[in-house]
Amino acid sequence: MLQRLIRAAQLSTRRLHQTRPLPRFQAPRPIPAPPLHPSLVRAFAMSTTASTSAVAGKPVIGIIGMGDMGRLYATKLSAGGHRVVVCDKPELFENLSTEFGGSGIEVLQDGHAVSRLADFIVYSVEAAAIGAVVRQYGPSTKIGATVAGQTSVKAPEKEAFDKYLPADVDVVSVHSLHGPSVTTEGQPLIIIHHRGPQEKVTMVEDIFRSFKSRYVYLSYEEHDEVTANTQAVTHAAFLSMGMAWKNGSSYPWEETKWVSGIEVVKVNITLRIYAAKWHVYAGLAILNPAAQRQIQQYARSTTELMKLMLGGHRDELARRVWAAREAVFGWGPNEDAVHDEDGGRRPILLSEDILDQFSLGEYDKKRDDQPNSHLSLLAMVDCWAALNIHPFEHLEVAGTPVFMLWIGVAEYLFRSRERLAAAIDAGLADRVFRADDLEFTIAARGWGECVSFGNFDLYERRFLDTASFFAPRFEGASKMGTKMIKTIQEAQQRSN
Repeated sequence: MLQRLIRAAQLSTRRLHQTRPLPRFQAPRPIPAPPLHPSLVRAFAMSTTASTSAVAGKPVIGIIGMGDMGRLYATKLSAGGHRVVVCDKPELFENLSTEFGGSGIEVLQDGHAVSRLADFIVYSVEAAAIGAVVRQYGPSTKIGATVAGQTSVKAPEKEAFDKYLPADVDVVSVHSLHGPSVTTEGQPLIIIHHRGPQEKVTMVEDIFRSFKSRYVYLSYEEHDEVTANTQAVTHAAFLSMGMAWKNGSSYPWEETKWVSGIEVVKVNITLRIYAAKWHVYAGLAILNPAAQRQIQQYARSTTELMKLMLGGHRDELARRVWAAREAVFGWGPNEDAVHDEDGGRRPILLSEDILDQFSLGEYDKKRDDQPNSHLSLLAMVDCWAALNIHPFEHLEVAGTPVFMLWIGVAEYLFRSRERLAAAIDAGLADRVFRADDLEFTIAARGWGECVSFGNFDLYERRFLDTASFFAPRFEGASKMGTKMIKTIQEAQQRSN
């Protein structure tokens, strides 16, 4: 027994000291990485040559959204010496590539590629869509890039940028307060410094230097308050005129009462607005709380003044109109409008004669002007007075060409006690414009309700239905309107 135990111990010790070959090392089998998005593959490839292909010392500009304003930005910035990369919806890639082939503007597949490559990115999309677009492409933004939005309403844009952009991205937003058919020179360009160092503001100023625009520095909130007046409620007036003419089956250029003087501005600007994209005006009105308040007040002012006219309440109508004149322009009921010859603000419109050359219709220069209540203008000034708005302050800060004309014709009417008294008399006694004023009142209330409901579909239907009525004259009216704006601006500059 003892011998068996000794032998077993010896065998165990021998096994313990035997050298066993170690298992051969095998590298782990590589796990295939998921494929990169095709647009990012191209962006990575392009970024390796960015330093050699981009203009030395200038940031690469990216534009997401190639609508009318996106195209304007891309063209102007490329002409200014910047490398510009753009995109729109992926299904439009081929068409855009063909359109801009050889132009120097690089068309990429989508916003991922643009965001990965560009140093300064502009989201030029509808205000109603900004949240969805930034949510989709914002996370791809290059570290340290600066982002802006060329949207007409900034509240949704601010929310989208704060929510979806990475923390290592700066925000210096912009807004050109004019349409794509108007020269950028001398027009207001709002710059909003939301987050990031001051040097990024300087960078944005340098990027837009070729625009020769006038820089205006506002916060997001200040922007929406100012544009509510200079754009949204002004557009509501012209939209109401257009719908009134359409519902009355009246082409204004075919009737002598609409072909001269102040009426030329009303007709040309109305057609100019209806020739544009409906969503621009819908976003301005529906998504901006300040705009909603002003549009509601404009509809209320129109309705209340119309009721006073229909009821023959002369004293109350006159009291209200003259009070609005004093509140907005500072001229008392018995005071003539005067301006300081030694450098004070001069009238925008010195004479109606300058407008006649831009009429879309034929008129007899020897005609007697027909009395007109100018309800749209009376209501506008009444609206400003009710909301304690000082339009000339907004004009100075961020006035658009259309707002400049609108306040110009309002000022022209209210400057003259004789002209204003004639408008009051016409509203009470004259029947020539009574049907037009009634249609205008209904249209203004309709637009006000549409905006208060927040209904984009209804807004689109109302807009496009009216636009189709005027479509045959859009091209001519747009060209005439551009010339009219330029002529009045040049005349104003000479007078100053």
